[in-house]
Amino acid sequence: MRLFVAVYPPPEALDDIVAQTHRLRIGAAADAGINVRLTARSTLHVTVAFLGEVPDDRLRTVQEALARAVELWHHPPARRRRATGERRVGIAVPPRPGGQPGAEPTESAESVGQPVAEHRAPAALRASLGDSGRSGARRAPRLQFGGGGRFGRGRFTVLWVGLLGEVDALRGLAGAVRRELRRSRIPFDFRPLRPHLTLARPGDRLDKESLDEDLRTLDGYLGPSWPATELVLMRSHLGPRPTYDRLAAWPL
Repeated sequence: MRLFVAVYPPPEALDDIVAQTHRLRIGAAADAGINVRLTARSTLHVTVAFLGEVPDDRLRTVQEALARAVELWHHPPARRRRATGERRVGIAVPPRPGGQPGAEPTESAESVGQPVAEHRAPAALRASLGDSGRSGARRAPRLQFGGGGRFGRGRFTVLWVGLLGEVDALRGLAGAVRRELRRSRIPFDFRPLRPHLTLARPGDRLDKESLDEDLRTLDGYLGPSWPATELVLMRSHLGPRPTYDRLAAWPL
């Protein structure tokens, strides 16, 4: 099964960016019947990690890795030691492959990482924190859509809107996700994270002048602020109209 990890914007943020998209040249082209492959509202998301094809029997391992990642993101080891006085156990972080901290969605994933010391289960982590540890927990990062850009050229052109706000917190979450996936020997794409939301994949069906005009318009766009309240594991089904299944989620 083809998996990715994401955060999903709330309805008010989606309403705003969908309305903005329809004010763009690419929105007018879609309304005129040109297949510029606008992203369906129901599938708009911000990718945190792309895993690609994962055997069905490894789904539980993926879920356990993501649960650990969220717990450790909320309560980093150094912060937990200050709160409880406990020693650091089994949380050694291997070097990032190629020095890269994150990943961008792609059509493939590479196997990376080596086995490391076994670490504690999320339940044990929660038990060790206590009320004092909880008081210092990270909160859900507040994000905001703004600006934009494109990936690729010609028939591979992708139009996207950028992400502003507490993006560093999102990067930290993505780093935690990748570390736990690597420890569990789950392949993923480890290229640097470039937080964005894909608006359309027009390819070469929109002329350069119209695309450039849309980029200028997006430069001045600023959407409403919103909290990323949960990390979601999704399964994607490819096709002319891709569909996604929600498999699991963890509150942030």
